[in-house]
Amino acid sequence: MENNKRRWLYLAMGTIMLLFLGLLYAWSIFVSPFKQIYTTWSSSNLSMTFTISMVFFCTGSFISGKLSSKMKVNFLIVISAILLFVGFFGLSRLNPKEPDLSLKMLYIFYGVFCGTGVGMSYNAVIGSVNKWFPDRVGFSSGILLMGFGLGGMILGSVVNGLVNNTGLMQTFAILAIVNFIVLILGAVILKTPALNENIQDKKNISDEVTKVKKEYTSSEMVRTTAFWCFFLWSVAVSSSGLLVISSAAIIATTYGAPGVLGLMVSVFNGLGRVVFGALFDKIGYDKSMLVDNIALFIAGAFLVLGSINTNVVLIFVGLLLVGLCYGGSPPLTSSVIYSFYGAENFAVNFSIANFLLIPAAFIGPMTSSALLERSNGDYTSTFSMIIGFAIIALILKVLLNISSKKLKN
Repeated sequence: MENNKRRWLYLAMGTIMLLFLGLLYAWSIFVSPFKQIYTTWSSSNLSMTFTISMVFFCTGSFISGKLSSKMKVNFLIVISAILLFVGFFGLSRLNPKEPDLSLKMLYIFYGVFCGTGVGMSYNAVIGSVNKWFPDRVGFSSGILLMGFGLGGMILGSVVNGLVNNTGLMQTFAILAIVNFIVLILGAVILKTPALNENIQDKKNISDEVTKVKKEYTSSEMVRTTAFWCFFLWSVAVSSSGLLVISSAAIIATTYGAPGVLGLMVSVFNGLGRVVFGALFDKIGYDKSMLVDNIALFIAGAFLVLGSINTNVVLIFVGLLLVGLCYGGSPPLTSSVIYSFYGAENFAVNFSIANFLLIPAAFIGPMTSSALLERSNGDYTSTFSMIIGFAIIALILKVLLNISSKKLKN
């Protein structure tokens, strides 16, 4: 009973940590202040910062996964805290009089140090906390990832206030200290259950988890067709979301909807992480993925019809559904990797699956930019691509069903 109570403390602490780590995704908050200080920097210069941070986020997650079998989760989080402190504090020392050097330092401190630090803690926290919830792995993944997804939105207004009142560089110094304190506190509190730990409700572990016939190593996992079917499914779903999510507020105002819709899409993104995590526990991966596919197809159809007919309601509902579906991919990734390939090597297996963020980060925005340029700013073709990605994802889900049977036999 005591262990059952403690796991909720670990879930709460993990969610708070991921809330702060999610600030990495709030890069857009810093773009405008940087442009005001460094007028010679182009939009592509600044967007490259986020791209680098995503690459090193995945790299940090992989490093954390590989080290998890040799180091305690607490040590991994401490290393992450140090990397983030160096990254944010380094940003506070940028010199506005040296724009060329500052740009290189921005890539190193934000892209490399912060990206790697966030990736390491992201993997360590999710890998550790999920082991306390073998009976509700989808739910725990959803709560944790909701915190990560909403970090930029919830703390964004605070960061904006700091930038306006204290300046951009001083804000980074404050973030260095606050993030360090939060992560060190988490490192002290979090604990990974021992293999023989008595966790109540193990008898209630879902069929999706008990179907696992063996513990897969990372090399064994990547040699299965099921892994690549799911990996590509996640890329398709994530890419479809990235077609419009970063421009949700602009799309809303273009079609006469309130600009606050962009904020609501972020809320539904966070909500989707909890909804699809809980769905996984209740109805399994197959039906959960099918719900995500169908909702994504409907979202694309609503957006296309809304664009053609300039219907604000259809645009409104379509964008919210895209946010919900996009939010469903991370918890389903965590849950499927755990249930298909076991808990023993989950940390490194999950980190490999997270590399899906890299192709999605390129495919979604680049496809959207190309289509908008060809259509002179008309979003209809972009919305049509959401339907295309939904169809591709559905085909991959069918292939996943076929290939996953080999894992269960």
